[in-house]
Amino acid sequence: MTTFVLVHGAWHGGWCWDRVATRLRAVGHEVHAPTLTGLSERAHLLSPLVGLDTHVEDVVRVIDVMGLTDVVLVGHSYAGQIVTAVADRRPRVVALRVYLDAFVGSDGEAARDLLPETVEHHWAESAAEQGFGWLVPVRTLSVLGVTERADVDWLSPRLTPHPWKTYTDPLRLTGAVDDVPATFVECVSWMRVFAGQADRARARGWTVHELETGHEAMVTAPEQLAAVLIEVADRQPTSSEREGV
Repeated sequence: MTTFVLVHGAWHGGWCWDRVATRLRAVGHEVHAPTLTGLSERAHLLSPLVGLDTHVEDVVRVIDVMGLTDVVLVGHSYAGQIVTAVADRRPRVVALRVYLDAFVGSDGEAARDLLPETVEHHWAESAAEQGFGWLVPVRTLSVLGVTERADVDWLSPRLTPHPWKTYTDPLRLTGAVDDVPATFVECVSWMRVFAGQADRARARGWTVHELETGHEAMVTAPEQLAAVLIEVADRQPTSSEREGV
């Protein structure tokens, strides 16, 4: 059995993993999918103070309070920043980092620094003009590769604006994260905003898997994504095995 912690990206909530989580649990795996502070059903907690550290602490607390070990930590999109920071803080209990079309950041880098220039400009402009200077409005789902009406109808009412501070806060790392194995999953049937991040992963020697789907793979290709997650988890030694215990 593998323990998965699935971390959603901007605008979403932990519920976006439901289709994947169901498949993982059906074959005996443990799954946790927290909703980050200030988003979706936790939008009532949103404030201009919610930043990257807030969301990192959300996930660290889940791991600590639940006493989780040998965690396969999966981050989608923005949550690549969270996965990196959490693994740096808890390297002994994270067995594997999985970046699903996600940011692959280094110490001192903010998420906005990792976006293509035109996308970064659009996000910053949206926050300034439509988000009171501190919120990023929800993007049109078709831009993210979600075109099926049922998927759009399921996602749309649940999505909420995202705090821009999480994109401007830099990663602060000790270097411990470098000891935690990582892999990248790129969604290749859309704008491929994260192609540069996949290249970063390759440059670091990580395995890169490709999924023929849009950015929202957990919604549009849950069966294929679950299969990849199970495959990479099965191949990965546990935290104890990695340390030779």
